[in-house]
Amino acid sequence: METRPYFVIGDLLATTAVGALAGLVTALLIPVGWNMMVAMLVGMALGMIVSLPGSFAFMPFFGAMEIMVPTMLAGMFAGMWIAMAAAMNPMSAGDGAGYGAAIGVGCFFVTYALNAWFRRGHRAPSAPEGAN
Repeated sequence: METRPYFVIGDLLATTAVGALAGLVTALLIPVGWNMMVAMLVGMALGMIVSLPGSFAFMPFFGAMEIMVPTMLAGMFAGMWIAMAAAMNPMSAGDGAGYGAAIGVGCFFVTYALNAWFRRGHRAPSAPEGAN
């Protein structure tokens, strides 16, 4: 993943926007009283459906793979969590968008932290002195 500020800010903006959109759509479509497991599965599908065109909107500016991973994760998690919450209690569209945006920010930080952890652990070993 890119570490230049332009791309980091773009990833943050994209994951926040996609999370908010997935939360909004899920809060509007999942009624109170659904089975939580069914709501979670439907919310996950809705989140992935929303995040695909949402990530396409940001790809030309910030790169395809750099945007795809965090936005798809944000859409999926926001859809699942908002759907489970909406199945238990009434949720407004604004609450769904706000919670979805917060989930998107969390997915952004988790994605970048895991990327840094994986890169640190997979460095190629250096050759011993004088080995040619």
